[in-house]
Amino acid sequence: MNTDKAYAEKIASEYAPKETRKVVALKKLDSRAKLPANIFAYTFGILMALLLGVGMCLSMKVIGGGSTFFAAVGVVVGVIGIAGVSVNYAIYKKLLENSKKKYSADIIALANQIAAE
Repeated sequence: MNTDKAYAEKIASEYAPKETRKVVALKKLDSRAKLPANIFAYTFGILMALLLGVGMCLSMKVIGGGSTFFAAVGVVVGVIGIAGVSVNYAIYKKLLENSKKKYSADIIALANQIAAE
């Protein structure tokens, strides 16, 4: 086998114009539909988990000077964090549903074209 020929073909294929396939377009539409919900869920979940952690640290008097006032504030902050983490999945599902409705016509039409071929 001629390795120079294989190497040349590999380099040439990198510079050749790529044809867009319908399956690739369908994958891009699918990821575009899911991306906003994923970004929100990860961001909101991380922020609420951090808020929960700060509330725990305050209530256990690890931070805040060890006063009773900061312990009470920590309980409130922790409960807010727990509530945020608890509703994160429900918000994610609602955002994903709305986003899928937005792109459903395009995705179904493209999927039907691929299935018909």
